[in-house]
Amino acid sequence: MKKKFTLEIAKPCSENFDKMVPNSKGSFCDSCMKTVIDLSKKSNSEVAKFIAENKDQNICARLKTSQLEEEFVYNETSKLNNLKYAAVAATILLASNLTAQEKEPVKTEKACTEPMYRLGKVVSNQTVNEEVLVTVKGKLLEEKTNKPFDNKIYPDLVLSINGSQSIIKLNPKTGEFSIPVKVLSASKTLTISITANDYYLSKTIDFDIKSVKNNVLQQNIIINADELSRIEPLMMGGLGINYSNK
Repeated sequence: MKKKFTLEIAKPCSENFDKMVPNSKGSFCDSCMKTVIDLSKKSNSEVAKFIAENKDQNICARLKTSQLEEEFVYNETSKLNNLKYAAVAATILLASNLTAQEKEPVKTEKACTEPMYRLGKVVSNQTVNEEVLVTVKGKLLEEKTNKPFDNKIYPDLVLSINGSQSIIKLNPKTGEFSIPVKVLSASKTLTISITANDYYLSKTIDFDIKSVKNNVLQQNIIINADELSRIEPLMMGGLGINYSNK
């Protein structure tokens, strides 16, 4: 049976999501001692699936304001049907195993009277792709001016590399940063993300492990300001779910 619903946040929260500590489910808010689930980057179907799996939970979420105007749909199956399907599946599996055992031919082992040997060197071309911790140091610069981004236009710039958990703010005067990052030694790219209040950018840049010296990679990141996308207004707080009777 299809269930339709809309979302609401009756009392928006004023806490800063970017200052919260990320975890496996979202980001932990020290103010209310709860994990805030970021639904703002999920598709309509992903949000519907999440709500279906957590509909009985007390959810604190972060949403785009446009998501409050959407209608979500998910298929709800009754527990009775699930138990019925599971019982049928178990019966079929048991019958299949019994039939297979009845038809399985008797296996015989054939003794080998003469041992077999193979001489020579074993050569492996497999490359070890291990995870290493690298500190990326450099400056974030605007391509047209070759200077740091204007702090008045892009306040509170935050840079992340390969989803680094550390929240790194750039030096607003020099654009300098230093970020510890976990990378695979065979990787050829790094994924960077930049946020600045209403602006956001995610892209990949070239990476070569040979450029790392003493576990430090000196790498300036040069971005055209036009690449930054303006983000829809976001809202955060206790999530309300309004089911439709249609």
